[in-house]
This record gives sequence, C-alpha cells and structure tokens, in this order.
Amino acid sequence: MDADGIHARHGHGHAHGNDAEKGSFQHKDAYDTSDIRGLETSEDTSLHRGLKARHITMIAIGGALGTGLIIGTGKALAQAGPGSLFISYTFVGSLVFIIMAGLGEMAAWMPLSAGFTGYASRYCHPSLGFALGWTYWFKYIIVTPNQLTAASLVIQYWVPRDKVNPGVFVAIFLVAIFCINYFGGIKFFGEFEFWLSSFKVVVVVGIILFALIIAAGGGPNGDAPGFRYWSNPGAFAELYATGPLGRFIGFWSVMVNATFAYLGTELVGVTAAEAQNPRRSIPKAIKLTFFRILFFYCLSVLLVGMIVPYNSPDLAFANKKDTSANASPFVVAATLAGVKVLPHILNACIIIFVFSAANSDLYIASRTLYGLASDRAAPAIFRRTDKRGVPYPALIVCTAIACLAFMVVSNDSKKVFGYFVNLTTIFGILTWISLLVTYIHFLKGRRAQNIPDSAMPYVAPQGLIGTYVALFFCCLIALTKNFNVFIHHGDVEFDYKEFLTGYLGIPIYLALIFGHMLVTKSRGIAPHQVDFFTGKDIIDHEEAVFVEQKAAKDAAATGWSKFYNRYVSWLF
Repeated sequence: MDADGIHARHGHGHAHGNDAEKGSFQHKDAYDTSDIRGLETSEDTSLHRGLKARHITMIAIGGALGTGLIIGTGKALAQAGPGSLFISYTFVGSLVFIIMAGLGEMAAWMPLSAGFTGYASRYCHPSLGFALGWTYWFKYIIVTPNQLTAASLVIQYWVPRDKVNPGVFVAIFLVAIFCINYFGGIKFFGEFEFWLSSFKVVVVVGIILFALIIAAGGGPNGDAPGFRYWSNPGAFAELYATGPLGRFIGFWSVMVNATFAYLGTELVGVTAAEAQNPRRSIPKAIKLTFFRILFFYCLSVLLVGMIVPYNSPDLAFANKKDTSANASPFVVAATLAGVKVLPHILNACIIIFVFSAANSDLYIASRTLYGLASDRAAPAIFRRTDKRGVPYPALIVCTAIACLAFMVVSNDSKKVFGYFVNLTTIFGILTWISLLVTYIHFLKGRRAQNIPDSAMPYVAPQGLIGTYVALFFCCLIALTKNFNVFIHHGDVEFDYKEFLTGYLGIPIYLALIFGHMLVTKSRGIAPHQVDFFTGKDIIDHEEAVFVEQKAAKDAAATGWSKFYNRYVSWLF
C-alpha cells in the first residue's frame, strides 16, 4: 500500500479523509490547524524554512567537530593508549549513527516544530517529551555560557588576564552571537554556520594531513614513528590498576570521553522544522554525518596515537592546560617533531571552533524552548515569532541566561560553574536514550499500523534489534559516567562533589518524567494508537510546493547556479 493509501485509511481529526483519498491538498488555512500540538502554522508562531540542504549537512558535521576532537583526545590518549582510543571512538561513532538514523526516520516523516519534544510526546509518552525537552534546554543554556567562557580563556594564550579582563571578550562574543541569531534570521544563520563549519572541516583535514606527514617522517627531525608507539609503550595503557583490569579501566574511561566528544551531533534533528525540504535534506545530512564521523574522528584518533606516545611527559603537562592549544595532542606531536609555529595557528582555530559552538548552542537553546512551548510544555509566549520566523522571546531569555558566562571574572564562581557543566553533560546521554526509546515506540507503532518501509521517506537501517543494542550501551555509559569517583588510588579519596554533580542529572530527569505524569495524569501511547497522520498533509503540501518551485528554478538556472546544481550540490 502506498503512502497516500495509508493516509486515507488512517485519516485523523481535522485532516479531511476524503481529500486525502483523492490525493488533493487543501491549503493549510482551509481548515483549523492552529491547535495541532507540536506543529505551528500561524504566521505569529511558525518558523521559516530557510535552511538549505548544504546548511543542514554542514551544521550536522559542525555540531560533531569541536574541542573534544582537538583537545579532549589528549587526555584520553594519556589515560588509555592508542588502541583503546581508536576502538572507543569507532564504537561510539556507530552508536551515534544508530541514534541519528532513528531520529532521521522520525524527522523525515513528520518534521515537527516542537523537535525532539514533539516526537517523544506524539510517538511515546507526553511526560517523556516534557522531560526530554526541559533537560535538553537546560543542557544548552549551561553549555552556551560555558563555550563563551572557554573562548575568553583561549584568548588568554595571547592576552594575559591581568592585562584585559576576560569578561570583555565574553561581552563581545555574546553580543555577536545574539546579533547573528536575531538580526540575520534563519537564512543568515544557516549561511554563517555553513562557512564556519566549512572552516572546521578544512582545519580538521589540515590536522589529519599534518599528522599523516609527521607519522611518515615528513617533520623537521625526519623521524617516522609509524606504528612504533603501538608497540612501545604499547596500544593499551593501564589506569588506576595493573594488568588486564587497569587496561580495561583505561579503555572504559575513553568510552565515556568519546561519548562527550560526539554529544551535539543530534542537533541536526532540531533544524528539521526550518529545513527547506526536510524529507530529503535531513536523511542526506545523517548519511553524510556517518561517513564524516568515520573519516574525521576515527582517522584523527588513529593518527594521533601514531605520532604521540601515551606516556609522553609533554602529554601529561598538556592535560593540565585544558583550555588553550597547549592542551592539544597535535601540538605535543608538533613539539616532538620540531614544528614551532603550530600552537598559535591551532589556538586561533580553537577560538573559531568555540565561537561557532556558542553560536549554534544559543540557536539550539532558543529553538528547544520554542519547541517546548509548541508542545504545550512551556508558557505560550515562547511560541511567538517575528516576521522573519525568529522565536524572539525564547532567544532573549536564552541570551539573558548566557550572561552566566560573566562568572569567568571570579575564580570562585568559575568553580561553581564547573559543577553546573558536569551536571548538564549527563543530559546529553539522557537525550540519546530518550531518542532511542522514542524511535522504538515509533517503529512498533509503524508495524502495528502496517505502515511499510516503502511509504517512508527514509528508513533507519538498524531496525529494532540495533536500536535496543545502542540503548543498552547508552544506559551503561550513563550509569558509569563518573565511575572514577568510586576508585580509590593513591591519596585520592571519594569526591562527593563530583559524584553529586555527575549523577544528579539522572534523578532530576526521572523526577521531571514522573512529576509530569502525576500532575497531568498522562499515559503512554499504545502502538496501534500512535498518531502518524495529524498534520502530515500540511507537510506534504509544503514539500510538493517546494519541489515544484525548485524544479522551475533549476530549469531557469544559468552560469554558476547551473554549474553548482550539476557538479557541486551532490556533496551536500
């Protein structure tokens, strides 16, 4: 049975069934669509579809490429060795693809304005949508000022704190990201992030080529380490204990590290509501993200394990300077190979990386709060948008909270802020878990209602079994996130502050779910009752109009536009 036939058979509420049967589309204003939960159609509350396919794909990879790769791999290498580093990043990368593919199937079928919140509420449980939305928002309103703080600390590499107060740089960056998000609208934001993410890709490709040249003996000292460091000092380092147990602890510490390096990849799902043709651009972005993860992350961590021994004293020193380029294992490799200028170049790149992250984090925070309001889980004022489709009340509130970054001016406040960041990182994994649970319910609902794969714009390849496997490992990583607090080594005692901030996110998340259930008396949605079709005709109509307009535009294209459509656009 085709998609239209299924739609006709399952016609819902205000979507007139006989219209669907005829295959015709009514204009979205022809009947009341103002109260479709999670899908906005009013001019006063709807977002604008201004993100092109190339914007979506580059925002997706930009969300994955950050300081976790350039800096975080140094600590992971020192703790676990090159073998553990490569295996962990590859394995977690495959988990990320499973999460992204499931999200892509849901987003391509029904790109809701409410984003993650809407998918969980519609396909699984309203209380899960409530908890997922609020914890995801909480993560991003803390991560945004954290990125601004990091940017100001990276600048201290050149401008010492006693010369210029870091609060000055925080103010400059905060004003800049607010202006990009507000005054430019979604088209300018997409274009800006496209070029910033393209720059990130160029930097990472440059780092990979640099590492390859060093490994092959192209450095000033002429030494070609190859896989020497995999034999001596070895592929697997011992952590906190000796023998196999120590090597396993080292390996598992990198599993946790790799998870946090990949957090943010899922943000492509938030962009679905503003994508020009989400049924094509979102699946494409997800497929490309998988191959880019394999290329950028897996190749980078393989090479860094070839050019720096895990027991290098320079690497141990770098881990204490965890904000500037000095903390990067690639800088350590450059120092070992006799390359002088790289730290300054890399530090400038890190500033751009962090600025891009802060810019997209503020975007995600504002759209998540907007999505909560669209799903009736936040005050209705946050649904409001201006004539350019910018949810300005949500953006203003999120920018005001980002002023927490000014805590960088006080060292005591910075310590408290560090606890906040540790608290919110668990919400990233809980988001992944929630998305996997939602997709399991989505898939069970599809099967219960006999909606075949052929009716779907995109089908995730892993199926139910693969999703359950990914869910198991995500839960395991969430529970063992701060396992090091339980291991007593040397003079280190149980750190109750790290334990509380590391795990407090789990009871907060559960309290939001069960608290919402108690207050609203909401219940889970049975597979045969999952609503796949309310509002689908609106999306179908938008897609049909877009495809028609694009075909006419492509036919009329000349010069550069024609060249781009034929030879370049396939990349995105």
